[in-house]
Amino acid sequence: MLMTLMTWNGYDGPGAWWPIFPIFWLLLITGVVVAFTIFWRRRRTPDPAAAGAAQLAERFARGEIDEQEYRDRLSVLRQE
Repeated sequence: MLMTLMTWNGYDGPGAWWPIFPIFWLLLITGVVVAFTIFWRRRRTPDPAAAGAAQLAERFARGEIDEQEYRDRLSVLRQE
């Protein structure tokens, strides 16, 4: 009965193309998120001094260098 009413009023339904719009919006939103993520990651470059200080702290924690050497090298990293 519903199909009869729909065709009787001249309405044949959404047609076979209706999935195109949700797929288009899904791809568009995904593309924007991916582009923003790539752009944000490329702008966020790590600070070489911070990376050096972290590596120096690891060496000090493992006991490879003593406190005086740690402080001397850390002051050199902070000067530049």
